[in-house]
Amino acid sequence: MEKFNVLWQSTALAHFSAGQLVMMLVGLSLLYLAIVKKFEPLLLLPIGFGALLTNIPLAGFSEAGGILYYIYNVGIDTGVFPLLIFMGVGAMTDFGALIANPRMLLLGAAAQFGIFATLFGAIALNWLPGFSFSLQDASAIAIIGGADGPTAIFLASRLAPELLGAIAVAAYSYMALVPIIQPPIMRALTTPAEREIEMEQLREVSQREKIVFPIAVLLLTILFLPAATPLVGMFCLGNLMRESGVVERLNKTAQNELINIVTIFLGLAVGSKLSAEKFLTVETLGILALGAVAFGIGTATGVLMAKLMSRLSSKKINPLIGAAGVSAVPMAARVVNKVGLEANPHNFLLMHAMGPNVAGVLGSAVAAGVLLALVG
Repeated sequence: MEKFNVLWQSTALAHFSAGQLVMMLVGLSLLYLAIVKKFEPLLLLPIGFGALLTNIPLAGFSEAGGILYYIYNVGIDTGVFPLLIFMGVGAMTDFGALIANPRMLLLGAAAQFGIFATLFGAIALNWLPGFSFSLQDASAIAIIGGADGPTAIFLASRLAPELLGAIAVAAYSYMALVPIIQPPIMRALTTPAEREIEMEQLREVSQREKIVFPIAVLLLTILFLPAATPLVGMFCLGNLMRESGVVERLNKTAQNELINIVTIFLGLAVGSKLSAEKFLTVETLGILALGAVAFGIGTATGVLMAKLMSRLSSKKINPLIGAAGVSAVPMAARVVNKVGLEANPHNFLLMHAMGPNVAGVLGSAVAAGVLLALVG
């Protein structure tokens, strides 16, 4: 019997806690959303599987010597993985719509209001029992409102690494729910006539403009907000490789092999932080709630800014494109196009929405730089 007891104690079954079982169910839920519902499968699948691995007793995946431990310390703790993701996203992004209509920068900036509103919301939660968010914690939580997963992970790893799992899951979950969350807000803040507005075709942008743009953005960032340079710099590098036309091999690698490999490790590293003792807290529920509020506010302020711009401009602007100011590229732009087509079958807003959409990517990176400079 003693040997049987030793054998039993050597199994994971003898050491499972209720919290670990709950977190494994969370991991399975993320896998379900990724595989069955196809919600952000590239990230939710490795995150969900990482959550399963890290909650297996005695396996030691997330402890010193375990593979998830090293993946996290090499890629997340150093901030390397989010930066490489940003380079890949830059290589896949066409700034043509933004260059053709620079006013769309205002929509990308307006949608970041959700970030700063959530910052105050996170601090206000400290009035409730069970919450004790520091200014650094609140800043890391607030970036969820930008709907930019790599930026959220980058800032959380710098300011609140203990909240990284909850922040990353919230950020990617709400990015996956863009087609569900945004349309009701967009319809509530616009009239049928506004949704039917057709916009003029954008002018053609030259290759020279596309090459100069990332360099100009980088120089402006260096001059005015150097704290945002890591994110913006890698984003601009990827975009310059795309638009220069002289490093096609590097461009294809950044768009495909590199970003795919990093995405696998990034997801596993985030999943390693979904352990029961770190995730099953009242603060996690607060983060998830604040993330939803942040995303809603960002969508609403983008739409309202577009309405204001339409009234002040000689050329009408469909206010739906303001919702694309959040940096969920290109999903938010596709949602705008879909809602626009529902209102007017001849209303193709995709290219117009890509302007504020890529502006939102820059906006979230700038907001992260501002927060890092102020409270880092």
